Amino acid sequence: MSKDIRNEGLWEQMAKNRDFMKCDDFFVVMQNSDQQKKLPQPPLSKGAEKDIITISADFSDVVANGAYLDLLDIRRSERVYDAAKVMTQSQLAFLLWSTQGIQEIRGENYASLRPVPSGGARHPFETYFAVRNVEGLAPGIYHYLPLENVGTKLVAIEFLGELPNYEERIVESVAGQKWVASTPVVLYLSCVAYRAEWRYSVLSHRVAMLDAGHVGQNMMFSAAAMGMGSCCIAAYNQKVCDEILGLDGDEEYTVYACAVGFVKQ
Repeated sequence: MSKDIRNEGLWEQMAKNRDFMKCDDFFVVMQNSDQQKKLPQPPLSKGAEKDIITISADFSDVVANGAYLDLLDIRRSERVYDAAKVMTQSQLAFLLWSTQGIQEIRGENYASLRPVPSGGARHPFETYFAVRNVEGLAPGIYHYLPLENVGTKLVAIEFLGELPNYEERIVESVAGQKWVASTPVVLYLSCVAYRAEWRYSVLSHRVAMLDAGHVGQNMMFSAAAMGMGSCCIAAYNQKVCDEILGLDGDEEYTVYACAVGFVKQ
């Protein structure tokens, strides 16, 4: 660590951030969690606020490359896309289900099993997405509803509304990265903090950030499996993202984004 950084007062913040990544006193903290206090558990996922749109969850025709070794070899962060190509609803549904779909619910709505791991099966995320070019869907902002499709052959979403000045707002949401606006969809992960805090108290946020990485990797593998490109995005404008997704920025806030589309040849 350079002395210049220490002298600028950044070292103290870096030291705090390093401690945030560590796993000290985990079980001691859990003894005082709201779960241990027998307080009510938060819902596994948010319910619908708008009319529900259902998409078939038959993915037999969307996976072009299912060999795991091939996926490891071809997965790359892509930033040059063909803006003219249209994503199908089945391709969108596969992206949503393979990252946050619910395969099974354990206990009396205690835990959900999904294609991605999560500490304590808390899965503190919600998936929103901006549509620019998906067959049969109006451009705008949508929300995935994983609880609606448990035990069915459907993927459920809701249309939250149009996004005026779409390209400008999307670019603004990802801190000025213009290439993102050319993809047919941009997925945003929000964190519903108390869903994890209920179990892990003050250590829940560290666990949640690990979990976000699992979701991002599945997004990229799923895109690669369909012959598409993707790029996970950590540089975003917190205020703008929360605003366009309709989040309060406190109990629920944006933590990640991923652009998915067709790589320009």
